Amino acid sequence: MNEPQHLFDSLVTAVVVLTKDFYVEKMNSAAESLLHISALNARGKPLSDIILHSEKIYPRLEDARDNAQSFTERDFDLYLPENITETVDITVSFLERGAHQPPTLLVELHGLNRLKRINKDGASITRQETARQLIRGLAHEVKNPLGGIRGAAQLLERELTADNLREYTTIIISEADRLKTLVDRLLGPQKLMSLANINIFEALERVVQLIEAERPNTIQWIRDYDPSLPDLEADESQLIQALLNILSNASQALSEADDPKITLRCRVIRQFTIGSTRHRMVLQVDIADNGPGIDPELEERIFFPMISGRASGTGLGLAITQNIISQHQGSIQVSTRPGSTCFSIYLPFTQPVKSKREPTR
Repeated sequence: MNEPQHLFDSLVTAVVVLTKDFYVEKMNSAAESLLHISALNARGKPLSDIILHSEKIYPRLEDARDNAQSFTERDFDLYLPENITETVDITVSFLERGAHQPPTLLVELHGLNRLKRINKDGASITRQETARQLIRGLAHEVKNPLGGIRGAAQLLERELTADNLREYTTIIISEADRLKTLVDRLLGPQKLMSLANINIFEALERVVQLIEAERPNTIQWIRDYDPSLPDLEADESQLIQALLNILSNASQALSEADDPKITLRCRVIRQFTIGSTRHRMVLQVDIADNGPGIDPELEERIFFPMISGRASGTGLGLAITQNIISQHQGSIQVSTRPGSTCFSIYLPFTQPVKSKREPTR
């Protein structure tokens, strides 16, 4: 292993090394993630090909190069291809490398979007866990008397001789069963995860088939898969359920769209923090649709149980999805605006040993 490169890639700070003409000489893994480009593709390219509208920073870079003067720029917006904007604190240092090597510029980028995301993600996980604990407590309190109500209705039914009266006990029993099913869904999966190495593309395509069976040839599917992705250690049935909940919502949101599209995108993200744990490498799955977007009043609560943007919705699908992703030590986020909604799932490729023994509820 190339130890200096390994240490370079282990840095949390995104670092780009530029030649004196502002061409990319090298970058670390954190920079690949922040700039949404691989080091292999970036090497040898001018900075202006990677960061659009970079003319705003070029005079400062020239000053740093010509006068060996370091500088720091706060809250600087990086405009990247594909309409991506990253807000960063940028520090540029001039580096002399000896008589036989030309000087370089060391560019350090501290992504503020990611820091905000980590803080928001941590707060969201805390809120969602608190809500889950309250819901579970309430569900257990409801489940116990339900059994008594159902049993009493069955005993009463045996004593009744008139059919018109038995109709009432039948209603009581069926409604008790319906409530028990609802409570079981609130409590979430109660079995141990069955972990195996799965192909995320196969899981996504399985879900697409299920959606297509319900709404054949009504949605344009755009696939943007990275074929180099390794297998993911996960419970396949639970992961498919989580993906199905998101894609079902997306397909329903597109019911009145003129040109309904759903984009499925898979990437490797390096040096990524989920909750309080930094992972060397995680899987990012984006599910994006061109529907009307989510009501801003619901966006912060969309993963809470019983919260739904549809009159006919139970508000359990995304809550169950969030619970499944959380049990896989992952994170799920949503960004939305009119005409675009994207759910992003982040999952470590391997599960810690303790999670393999813990039940998923």
